[in-house]
Amino acid sequence: MSDTPETPAEGNEQSAAADAPQYSPDELAAKGQAGDGSNADVNLDLVLDIPVDVSLRVGSTNISIRDLVSLVEGSVIALDQDAGAAMDVLVNGTLIAHGEIVVVDNRFGVRLTDVVSPTERIENLN
Repeated sequence: MSDTPETPAEGNEQSAAADAPQYSPDELAAKGQAGDGSNADVNLDLVLDIPVDVSLRVGSTNISIRDLVSLVEGSVIALDQDAGAAMDVLVNGTLIAHGEIVVVDNRFGVRLTDVVSPTERIENLN
């Protein structure tokens, strides 16, 4: 028996996490492409309906609080992105693609111009 008591919830979470299969993006891609039924233990249907936040980052800048509180209607904040550059497409705060703004039926949309590879996404995680 261990010196630190464990609540039933903690034990179940740790046990479930330890028992869950772990896959790298390359393994998932290989299992998804294999037509031999080897992807039976990977059921993506479980996560396909989970909502995520998609946002576009036009640019950013650093300003002092003094400059921030002096902003008024009509103020202009210069961003670090060129006017013609592609915008960053983020899903739950993680960069997944670059794109450009389009207008469809009087609504804004984004056309993806470059999708970040799964390997690059993993490398960019903190």
